[in-house]
Amino acid sequence: MRPVVIGQIGVGNWGRALLRNFSSLGGVRVKKVCDLNPAMLEKARSDYPQSELTTKDEEIFLDDEIEAVVIASPSTEHARLASLALNAGKHVFVEKPMALTLSSAEEIVMQASQQNKLVMVGHLLRYHPAYQKAVEIIESGELGEVYYMYSTRVNLGVYRETENALLSLAPHDITTAFMYLGEKAISVSAHGSSYLKPRIEDVAFVKIEFEGNRMAHLHVSWLDPHKMRKATIVGSKKMVVIDDMEPSEKVKIYDKGFVAQKEYASYGEALAIRGGSVVSPYVKMVEPLKLECQHFVDCIRNGVAPLTGAADGLRVVRVLEAAQRSLKESGRRISLNATA
Repeated sequence: MRPVVIGQIGVGNWGRALLRNFSSLGGVRVKKVCDLNPAMLEKARSDYPQSELTTKDEEIFLDDEIEAVVIASPSTEHARLASLALNAGKHVFVEKPMALTLSSAEEIVMQASQQNKLVMVGHLLRYHPAYQKAVEIIESGELGEVYYMYSTRVNLGVYRETENALLSLAPHDITTAFMYLGEKAISVSAHGSSYLKPRIEDVAFVKIEFEGNRMAHLHVSWLDPHKMRKATIVGSKKMVVIDDMEPSEKVKIYDKGFVAQKEYASYGEALAIRGGSVVSPYVKMVEPLKLECQHFVDCIRNGVAPLTGAADGLRVVRVLEAAQRSLKESGRRISLNATA
């Protein structure tokens, strides 16, 4: 089987994790690795001596043998590098967010179509077995009608100087909101504050309204005493909680809710609380990043569209841009167009 030849740009903390996974896949050859920081390249040299190293990204774009580019640069460079890679005729894996502006994201979608190349965005939780299990539970009808979800993604660090907590952390939970609540987002509102550095929000609370009276509420922060990666989905029959910090029982189904009373004396007695069992279904855990990297390679090899393609990246950026605008306008509700 002919190997898929890859070039990677960016080998910081997350870039090294991507490089480790792509290098470990069968039928993949990471030919060149690029980073502007020579110290980062030296770390890559010791672990991956088979890959050529460079500080010039154009060496990757001009290499005819390289068919796909992995972009793990700072987010301010995502759109520019993805555009250059597409113009060079390469498939693209770009970390989240795909771009920082809606116009840049739309340009990438258009370029991918014109060049007939794949663009896959690193929306990792779409490949996470625990989050996928929640999709299965919802699709089975076990939760009944899904009402709303809320998520918490907080920690003390890692502090960013070029992007706020919303841009750094919220893409994960925005893409899961689309997974669980549907593809039609109607509006966004956001509140946040800057404490460590002016104009870079350390904490943000985001509300996304969806069609069908569904709602998502996201809490993101790198200025918090707890490390939490948790999401709750509330349905008419049952509720499910995903806690990625749990070592084993990452998904729990709560048989709780309200039940209509056949006979009642007053309106206040028409509904009664139902409390039932708590079940933790079996989830076969595999490193989500490995699954994500393998999916990208499989899509190239088989010529199929990625689960988190350019269109998925676009809708997340659309919500992010609206949330950023709402942040700057004291939480004003920002309407999204019908394609969000």
